[in-house]
Amino acid sequence: MSLAIVWFRRDLRLADNPALAAALADHERVLPVYLHAPGEEAPWSPGAASGWWLHHALADLKRQLGGRLLLLPAADSLATLQDLVERSSAAAVYWNRLYEPAVVGRDTRVKQVLRDSGVAARSGNAALLFEPWEVSNKQGRPFRVFTPFWKYLQASGVPRRPVVVPDLAGRLIGQRAFAGLGGVDLDELGLVPAIPWDAGIARAWQPTREAAEARLEEFLAGDVRRYAGGRDLPAKDQVSRLSPYLHFGQLGPREVTAACHAAKDPAAEFLREIGWREFAHHLLYHFPHTADSPMDGRFDAFPWRENESDLTAWQRGDTGVPMVDAGMRQLWVSGWMHNRVRMIAASFLTKNLLLPWQSGARWFWDTLVDADLASNSLGWQWTAGCGADAAPYFRVFNPVLQGEKFDPRGAYVRRWVPQLSRLPDKWVHQPWAAPAEVLAGAGVSLGTNYPRPLVDLKASRLRALEVWGRLK
Repeated sequence: MSLAIVWFRRDLRLADNPALAAALADHERVLPVYLHAPGEEAPWSPGAASGWWLHHALADLKRQLGGRLLLLPAADSLATLQDLVERSSAAAVYWNRLYEPAVVGRDTRVKQVLRDSGVAARSGNAALLFEPWEVSNKQGRPFRVFTPFWKYLQASGVPRRPVVVPDLAGRLIGQRAFAGLGGVDLDELGLVPAIPWDAGIARAWQPTREAAEARLEEFLAGDVRRYAGGRDLPAKDQVSRLSPYLHFGQLGPREVTAACHAAKDPAAEFLREIGWREFAHHLLYHFPHTADSPMDGRFDAFPWRENESDLTAWQRGDTGVPMVDAGMRQLWVSGWMHNRVRMIAASFLTKNLLLPWQSGARWFWDTLVDADLASNSLGWQWTAGCGADAAPYFRVFNPVLQGEKFDPRGAYVRRWVPQLSRLPDKWVHQPWAAPAEVLAGAGVSLGTNYPRPLVDLKASRLRALEVWGRLK
């Protein structure tokens, strides 16, 4: 019987999986395999929080496949696939495309070498609504601004139908043949921490396909009605929390758009966020240098500060600025941060502290469960003012005003910075301005149980404007 290898990557689902559907359409048997090759994704190999999610997502996929997911460490994916093709007598290898620069180059080589050796090699699109090369402006060039990009996608017809995957029953490689191919246990991939720092993440997330479907259904049944206004209120948490499921492919964007169009309540504002995800991948594919370097070349010589102690304080949530610290502590405990607070924290790092956006991007990469190279790069360059469709250089988020507007009762700050929990609403976003007797009554001792601000917000804003103004 004709056998095909299905190479799973970040498409960890059986539904709406083009590679799996194509393999089942053309072959009698399929062999699901996952190659663990982090070295081939360097310098953007999965971070610690991503590794945690990947471990559990693979465990869930293996369960869905009745245990027949072949796990193989791979120093060289091509060599590992060639060996597996020979040992399994596979006629073809199928996979779904990824769009990060290092992976695109690897996959192109894998496809060419396999085909040259007489092995069929086919790839599909499980991760995006549109391929990046399918979308261009009137001049035939990549888009650099989101609004016309999103209008183009809408005019093109956003896909609403997931790919139908045939029933897998009786189609997987036999248990005896599967066992003869070797493979390793999931724990041997070393994705989960030896030191148990992941308790908070484990409490916050269920990295399974079932949980992804349940969260999408729950969101569209309730919170989507409040999304337009609620998405900016971190204490309310009226956001989808679908980003890690989308990143690892436990949920596909076609499934999301189909569910949104079938929902009773309007989901247009939320679908726009799916558009931003598409835009991020569009930019990274066409401008691969933006993972590490600014799109705006003027920023190549930007005089960023180098200050390890300030960077460490920001990473630990010890800046003395409550809204920033709350976000950074939420990130460390749960592997996720509310998007409004991500912008506030990123603005503080790049503008008030004048530390390089790449340092922030690297920290988010290691600590976010939804760390996505395209979205991470877009977000940081947008805030720093050096990317496509970027925030203007003079936009510096004031974390006090942002807190008072979007966390007016201080509920978010009090949850993540409990040292300030007894402060009155008036002072919870700026404890340094509170009268001494108010601080004492709330048990706050600045410089002792809560730090003083690293910088004066007004002075550091003026400093940033002066430096940014030179580039203008």
